[in-house]
Amino acid sequence: MLHKIITFLFLLGISLSSCAQKNQKQETGLLWEISGNNLEQPSYLFGTHHLVPLSFLDSINGLDKAFMATEQTIGELDMNNMGEMQMQLMVASLMPEGYSYNELLNKEERNILDETLKEYVGAGLDQFEQMKPAMLNTLLTVMMYKKLYPSNEEAMSMDEHFQKEARDRYRQTMGLESVQDQIDVLFGSQSVERQAESLLCSIKNMDYGKKQMDRLLTAYYAQDLTAMAKLYEEEDPDNPCPSTEEEKDELNKKRNEKWMELLPEMIGKKPSFIAVGCLHLVAEDGLINRLRGEGYTVKSMVNY
Repeated sequence: MLHKIITFLFLLGISLSSCAQKNQKQETGLLWEISGNNLEQPSYLFGTHHLVPLSFLDSINGLDKAFMATEQTIGELDMNNMGEMQMQLMVASLMPEGYSYNELLNKEERNILDETLKEYVGAGLDQFEQMKPAMLNTLLTVMMYKKLYPSNEEAMSMDEHFQKEARDRYRQTMGLESVQDQIDVLFGSQSVERQAESLLCSIKNMDYGKKQMDRLLTAYYAQDLTAMAKLYEEEDPDNPCPSTEEEKDELNKKRNEKWMELLPEMIGKKPSFIAVGCLHLVAEDGLINRLRGEGYTVKSMVNY
């Protein structure tokens, strides 16, 4: 089971934890045309949701035409070698030597974690005790989503779908970061102790997590970028498990900055279809605003 979902566990864990900046009015739309600034042909930016069924893509105006008009596909990761990527992620998910849940959590807390794993994953802590808390947190998020929003569709993320479609057409696929980059963000930005604290807080406040899932899904289906940005504002008084500013910057702002060091050259060489988590599009530090700041015209295709 774990192998079936690990291809997007890290994408999900990073994207759903991302924090938008201060609330501001956003335009609507998940598909955006990038033109101007000496581009010979436009490129397109699409905000994905790593667990929404692929059938939702049929409702995006102009998506097929935009995809077919490009010559390469860019994602957060290049998923060309899934076997190697899965191996890297599995190894990175293992608890470091000298750490165990016996030391990280007290008996009552371990019982809570064990019961929650059994409810959502179907196996207890004894089956996952070698996995880091951040991995268990993300695994529980995925399984909670699957329980709340069951689907008969194939378990393939949008990100993987777009890259497969590109490879089927003999087009190049590229990643904005490596698997190790994402591992460093998910596991390197927090100590194991902090991961355990976040995991326990998430478990104890699953009602809040469910509410956030509902809000994000509603906003995503409505292509409402303003609502997406509001979800992760620091001022949210109801958030029982807030991230620090440093953690938020590692998850979103700093990654967007690094991506912008690569994107201009990429889209300057070939018209590109860029598919990344939807929360990377929004707010002052989002890709839409950053691309505009570099002189590009970025236009929503919602009314295409």
